[in-house]
Amino acid sequence: MTKKRVSIFASGSGSNAEKFFEYFQNDTEIEIVSVFTNNKSAGVIDRANRFAIPHHVYNRTYWETGETIIEILEKEKVDFIVLAGFMLLIPGGLVKAYPDKIFNIHPALLPKFGGQGMYGMNVHKAVKVAAETESGITIHFVNENYDEGQIIAQVSCAIDSSDSAEEIAKKVLRLEHENYPKVVAEVIRKSI
Repeated sequence: MTKKRVSIFASGSGSNAEKFFEYFQNDTEIEIVSVFTNNKSAGVIDRANRFAIPHHVYNRTYWETGETIIEILEKEKVDFIVLAGFMLLIPGGLVKAYPDKIFNIHPALLPKFGGQGMYGMNVHKAVKVAAETESGITIHFVNENYDEGQIIAQVSCAIDSSDSAEEIAKKVLRLEHENYPKVVAEVIRKSI
């Protein structure tokens, strides 16, 4: 049986990407075949190197149309894409080439606290200011708009009024690491 091939897109340290590398390291049905980043100093590059996963670095210009990226993905026979802290909007051509095959995770319970500019600590600070009693993660497919793709799964955690934005961020990151690879695996296995 041919394994399903996954590429990870990341812009930063790559802690979520590394959870995917670990999760699928010895998987018989799914493999991580490459990493793409728009940041030549991203920590994800070192993490990919430790797992002997090839990486590609492309600046913002290449991402505007996505044509070069699509060509490489096709050469690598990539079936699915996972965004793991990727900070650029996915171009429409790439979304069309991979309909319902690009996963993203948002560090809040969408539709709240989503949209352009709502990433990382911006989200957790907004959750704190709104005095929410819970937050969590939303795993969703990617469409042409930030955080508007079909929701696949949501997992929540309680927030105490005394929690700082940094403490909320830690709780949410734990949920990301525990759930993101597992949920993606379930969806991909259904396609096999």
